[in-house]
Amino acid sequence: MALNLAIELQDGTVEQLSVDVQGPVTIGRDPSCHVVLPSPDVSRRHLAVEATTGGMFLVTDSSANGTMVGNQRVRQTTVQVGANVPMRVGPYIVRPIAALTPGVGQFGAPQQGYAQQGYGQQPTAGYPQQASYPQQQQPPQSGFPQQQQPSYPQQQQQPQQGYAQPPQQAYAPQPPPPPPPPAKVEKKSEQGPYDVSGTAMVPVEMRKRIHRMLLENLDLASLDRNKMDEKIMRPKVRTALRRLMNELAHDFPQGTDTAALIDEIADEALGLGPLERLIADEAVSEIMVVDPHTIYVERKGKISLTALRFTDDEAVRSVIERIVTPLGRRIDESTPLVDARLKDGSRVNAIIKPLAIKGSCITIRKFAKNPLTLTNLVGFGAITEQMARFITRTVKARKNIVISGGTGSGKTTLLNVLSGAIPEDERIVTIEDAAELQLRQPHVVSLETRPANMEGKGEYSIRDLVKNALRMRPDRILVGECRGGEALDMLQAMNTGHEGSMTTTHANSPREAVARLETLCLMAGLDLPAKAIREQIATSVDMIIQQTRFSDGSRRVTSISEIVGMDPDGELELHEIFGYVRTGTGPGGKVLGEHRASGYMPTFIDEFITMGLITDGEYL
Repeated sequence: MALNLAIELQDGTVEQLSVDVQGPVTIGRDPSCHVVLPSPDVSRRHLAVEATTGGMFLVTDSSANGTMVGNQRVRQTTVQVGANVPMRVGPYIVRPIAALTPGVGQFGAPQQGYAQQGYGQQPTAGYPQQASYPQQQQPPQSGFPQQQQPSYPQQQQQPQQGYAQPPQQAYAPQPPPPPPPPAKVEKKSEQGPYDVSGTAMVPVEMRKRIHRMLLENLDLASLDRNKMDEKIMRPKVRTALRRLMNELAHDFPQGTDTAALIDEIADEALGLGPLERLIADEAVSEIMVVDPHTIYVERKGKISLTALRFTDDEAVRSVIERIVTPLGRRIDESTPLVDARLKDGSRVNAIIKPLAIKGSCITIRKFAKNPLTLTNLVGFGAITEQMARFITRTVKARKNIVISGGTGSGKTTLLNVLSGAIPEDERIVTIEDAAELQLRQPHVVSLETRPANMEGKGEYSIRDLVKNALRMRPDRILVGECRGGEALDMLQAMNTGHEGSMTTTHANSPREAVARLETLCLMAGLDLPAKAIREQIATSVDMIIQQTRFSDGSRRVTSISEIVGMDPDGELELHEIFGYVRTGTGPGGKVLGEHRASGYMPTFIDEFITMGLITDGEYL
């Protein structure tokens, strides 16, 4: 007597087959079974199905994993079910059906020789190929993709979250339901990438409950720890979540978008949670998690609140751990703050309780996929073409440059842009807390600091790396930011054969930048008089470029100044070459103004002429 089965694969597609054998049809991953489902979540001999009279079927589960029959879990027992009742076997859904779609072939017992095939391989010639199911493709790893809606030749209703039909009465025949209205068809929200209206009503306690049940259903203790990367785990997690959503269907608030909820919980369990879609949004330049339920983003220099949220503080902590652990860093109560980076290079700062009172905080400065150029800055109005030419010539003439600006003003971005003018035949050493610079020259050595380990040992600071870089025969040294005693080592490097080096510092004007450099040098621990430090700055730094972020979110270079020496009073003397003059405020608070040349000719203009960067008589 032939037994007709419909098997829903992991990607939602359905295969139908008819197995003509005497007695029960065995299903499992062992090649000797009548239906082979090669998945580690399927037992070797998982279950047996046998047709009886009246359209009923006997299901005997003999596995250690158990089988979901309808909405109940059975394990090592025999139950009677009706036609079309879904039986979840690992990542597959098996349904006994009363009739078969025309054109589907009949299958007999396994052929000799198939038992010798390797696990998961295709059967030998002559064996019916449809009886063995290879591993399915994994779903996409980034963003929030749509669930593919499988088509069912035998049934007309739309499946619900991976289940071909929700069980109505356990183990009873079910009449074919009417087709759903068009509104049930799943599609992308029209309200933008951050629409969470379909899941916002799900309470936190319900989300926590799903997380706990997910851990229980995955049975992590039985999984190979060496194979628990995201590509392998995500299909397992999504399969388990679909099963849980079906079990908890009556507990969800009305109108819950379970597909979106699966995406959110899967991202929280394996990825960066709600941050995944923010990182995928190229318009977002910065992500700021204030607490588990408050996430801000920056677009075009303006900060706005999103509707996204984490389940709780524990979920935020898990995301932080997921970021810092591969980098050999840690965060806990004894080390409650950390600097790190994402795989794409985006800079991450995280801080947890007790320092963060409201809950764990994350700040992500996103890494630009396509680094900006001077041409881009001119197009944005950050500088003029004349300023771009002058800066390029200054870098090629190996002048030492300090970029000054406030937090988020674009100092590191400008440093990366200026580095593009460095000739390709020079050896460059970059030193940063978290590697961000994207130099395209072929000879670049990138160094990154390392915090102390749990015993308080093994720390390497920027100052340590600057000292070491002097032994690496660099032509230029680029320091991401001077914020301590390394400023003195950087000045010494600039003044001892490493001309053309560059760094950044926090200050609101060129004059304040000079004062800050003086203060940072005092932090080196050497008992140097202020005059000696100023002389060191005067002979080491050639130019200070001031970068500013305005109230409308725009970023501009507001000053390019030269340090020409010390005046008779012992103060450093600066002369501005280019400046930005604000003229007013436009519609929507837009800052109006223009860049102007001061008319001052830098003292190194003769070097431009000697090096052939400009012709005699040409202005900058």
